[in-house]
Amino acid sequence: MQDHDVSVQNSVQCPALLIGAPASGQGKTTATAALARWHVQQGRRVRVFKTGPDFLDPMVLSRACGLPVQQLDLWMGGEAHCRQLLWEAAQDADVILVEGVMGLHDGNPSSADVAMRLGLPVLAVIDAGAMAQTFGALALGLATYRPGLRMAGVLANRVASAGHAQMLRESLPEGMRWFGGLPRDEAIGLPSRHLGLVQADEVADLEARLDRAAQALGALEPEMPAPVTFAPPPEAPPEARLPADRPLLGVRIGVAQDEAFAFLYPANLATLRALGAELVVFSPLHDEALPSVDALYLPGGYPELHLSRLASHTAMRMAIGRHHAEGRPIVAECGGMLALLDGLCDASGQRAPMWGLLRGEGAMQARLVNLGLHAVALPEGTVRGHTFHHAAVSGDGPAALHTTAQRHHGRPESVYRQGRLFASFLHLYFPSNPKAIAALFQP
Repeated sequence: MQDHDVSVQNSVQCPALLIGAPASGQGKTTATAALARWHVQQGRRVRVFKTGPDFLDPMVLSRACGLPVQQLDLWMGGEAHCRQLLWEAAQDADVILVEGVMGLHDGNPSSADVAMRLGLPVLAVIDAGAMAQTFGALALGLATYRPGLRMAGVLANRVASAGHAQMLRESLPEGMRWFGGLPRDEAIGLPSRHLGLVQADEVADLEARLDRAAQALGALEPEMPAPVTFAPPPEAPPEARLPADRPLLGVRIGVAQDEAFAFLYPANLATLRALGAELVVFSPLHDEALPSVDALYLPGGYPELHLSRLASHTAMRMAIGRHHAEGRPIVAECGGMLALLDGLCDASGQRAPMWGLLRGEGAMQARLVNLGLHAVALPEGTVRGHTFHHAAVSGDGPAALHTTAQRHHGRPESVYRQGRLFASFLHLYFPSNPKAIAALFQP
């Protein structure tokens, strides 16, 4: 009871919304980015979060609001972790926006679970490009499917005309708030590829697209969201239970970050810093030498789009090979793991030799190979994360262990341990077990 009282005393209010939709591809990211940019243009400090595991949408949302975008995932990080992040953001934010994942009620936990557990009102974004009165039926279903869900209102996307917007508005049930409609405009939409949106830095006119979306939204004269009360969690989140001795103090970790390796959770980097590590960013594509570091973190990305550069950059390949031969830690996730294989084939079948630290061949597949939330029970401790990839690995490299999917029918992922090398398709979420992460990176 005492912890609850302290939590209430430290509570703070901030206007907030969770932006959901009936399905993926409805325009959640566009709407969230437009809202964020519009509020920024009004001189407000905007904090944006992304529900669920995702690297690409947060890149766009970060550009829209000018601040890092973190994940809110009830399974990977836990409810206390999510509450802590929101409460910290509410200290100095003028508005908080949370983009949902998939359809509002899809998944376990779903975006609706996040909204209900964390007290966030929902703005439903519905692609109205091929409908009229059914728009109202969808809005009603989203609002009433789960008793207790707080629906702030609905925003139409891809509206054809003023007349179309009027039909959509009239279809809404009595009492449901109309937030307006974004027009059908290719200059607002965001380009995508097989894993989702194209990386923000690859969209040359992204700033213009964000400004145009914000202008279209501003024409609707949006109101400030309703205030939400945020409080610190009664129980300490995992990241608050860091080892007291800061086990990575003085450890220099080289973090790969460029066009080929860009799938990084801000919370992962924050966890490493909280453990005492000094982070040194480097580019396997462009740097001529590996920085002087004690450990390497090779995150996911799109190595298959940069085969020739990776294959021809002999100096970097040899430097990473020496690092491994000296018994120094390497943590490689998904695309980072693919670069460690003997070779990799892109979607067209073109093969290039990779760094050769893991036996096996990687090849891009025409269809999604695996997707879902996973945990891995390591000797160092259990760490949670997710997998999402279109690549497959074949060869003689034996797996040390396998992940466990959160879904009972989920497909496990192989985990490779070779000396101090850890590699898997699994994207680890470091705040889920900082102590285990510290052990992976300790020299």
